[in-house]
Amino acid sequence: MMEIVSCHTSQCHYIANFKGGILGFHSHRQANPIIREKGIFRVVLKSTCKSSKYPRMHNLKPKRIGQCWPSCSTKRHKLVNSVLSETNNSCVLAGDEGEIIVTGSGQSIPKVLIPSLPVNANGDKVSPISSCVWEWKPNLNVHYETSGSENVNSPPVLFLPGFGVGSFHYEKQLKDLGREYRACALDFLGQGKSLPLQDPTFRSSSGSKSELDRESNAWGFGDETETWAKDLVYSVDLWRDQVRYFVEEVIKEPVYVVGNSLGGFVALYFAASHPELVKGVTLLNATPFWGFLPNPARYPRFSRLFPWAGTFPLPSNVRKLLEIVWQKISDPKSIAEILKQVYADHLTNVDDVFSRIIQTTQHPAAAASFASIMFAPQAQLSFKETLARCRVENIPVCLMYGKEDPWVRPVWGLQVKRALPDAPYYEMSPAGHCPHDEVPEVVNYLLRGWIKNVESKGSAVLPLLDDSESAEYDNVTKDLEFSRGGSKKSVRVQFLGNTTFSFREWLNFHFKRRIP
Repeated sequence: MMEIVSCHTSQCHYIANFKGGILGFHSHRQANPIIREKGIFRVVLKSTCKSSKYPRMHNLKPKRIGQCWPSCSTKRHKLVNSVLSETNNSCVLAGDEGEIIVTGSGQSIPKVLIPSLPVNANGDKVSPISSCVWEWKPNLNVHYETSGSENVNSPPVLFLPGFGVGSFHYEKQLKDLGREYRACALDFLGQGKSLPLQDPTFRSSSGSKSELDRESNAWGFGDETETWAKDLVYSVDLWRDQVRYFVEEVIKEPVYVVGNSLGGFVALYFAASHPELVKGVTLLNATPFWGFLPNPARYPRFSRLFPWAGTFPLPSNVRKLLEIVWQKISDPKSIAEILKQVYADHLTNVDDVFSRIIQTTQHPAAAASFASIMFAPQAQLSFKETLARCRVENIPVCLMYGKEDPWVRPVWGLQVKRALPDAPYYEMSPAGHCPHDEVPEVVNYLLRGWIKNVESKGSAVLPLLDDSESAEYDNVTKDLEFSRGGSKKSVRVQFLGNTTFSFREWLNFHFKRRIP
């Protein structure tokens, strides 16, 4: 392990023993700036910043720092025989043998003031939201919300929700972004307000009802399937097709698709399957997998081992299991606990989200729809395959991840980044699984900037790279500040640009602890 050996404002040599011992330092100039001996490196540091030759470096936690410095930006580079140019008060941080980690101070992390959410006051009005219904198939109406329909010369943006929620989860985007774009958010079939209009099953005999069926008059517990629901199963393949026909029949032109969690998986799956209908994809803490059972189209023999795959009616053994599970997950206390878990900032008002979820669970089709979703087969394409197709089709992709997500950790986003090196990656903190609802000011700001970048074919710079100094770096950290409820809030955003990195660098980026 290498230890910090010294810190000076002037150019100096730092000699560190990677075995753990400090050999000393010298503050005079030397022709050869870096000398490697057995486990030893001598590094020359200069007190400049703008001339750094090594912008592609990542932040790591300093170890055994004996002195206090101003805010530092940390950079990492494998040792080469050249001078590393950094800021004043440079210091050497812990690293593996064969590497050094240099941190320079002199500048705090830049702060950027971004717009707050619009309010119906002082002329800063929100875009009104319309609630609509699209009849896709018999007894399968799709509920969606829309705003900004008057923006006919702007590109359309389609928002796809996560599991258990619906279009209401994007109201902060529709009210804000609808002022510039044509924005839509839909409810997946089997969720939100896109539940069937009738019971997909009927009872052909007078057999005894299950406890759940008897108490709540729940749908889906008959012993025969209605004709219109013969092939109905709430799977990602169904949702992929739902999005396709919605774009073709309702929006009627290619769209930017934004998906959170499950919605991110569907967004990418849709883009990989129908690239001609997609202008770009933004993933918000997208889940990298969905479904437990094998897809019958890919694994026909394997899928036969599972007698039920989410179709109606529910088998008797599934009904008994559902009676226990549904009682637990539909309990308001359980829902409140889940929301508390996935939101990093517990001051976020989730009352509306909570009440909307409760309202959905009270629909007679909710319990059986949940069972169908849980037992539905996997997609025909894996998440990895969708990434590969999107890369081949040159579909623009933007990655936004809340750092404190307990479910889809940023490590999954960085895996996507490795598969799509050109995709800009933004990591927000504090933010959890639903950054669009938790820090909508930041997500809306980044989304606006990214769409402008794509629409202008790169003429408009990406968000956080709007100054010449930041544009030189592939790893930029800034604090985005905005007003909310009469007070200032700040969210730290780290940008990872067009770069490739090794597995070790990927781990360093993910597990680092930023210096404040």
